Amino acid sequence: MQAGRYTEYKVIHIVEGGLGTIFLGASGVPIKKMEITLNKEAADGWQVVFQVIEQKRFLLFWKREAVIVTLGR
Repeated sequence: MQAGRYTEYKVIHIVEGGLGTIFLGASGVPIKKMEITLNKEAADGWQVVFQVIEQKRFLLFWKREAVIVTLGR
């Protein structure tokens, strides 16, 4: 399927853990959680259309990463 040929879209927001960010400085995006979520959505017919990684300020001193995934079917 080509992008633009999808009839519905879904956006998933996967965020790095807050406690790991505070105590370790960074903890990384939870890859296993992301993998489980994407496999579940793929079983329901969803395909990844686009993804972006964002960094936002977290509690004044830290930065926290998140992955925003757009799915289509």
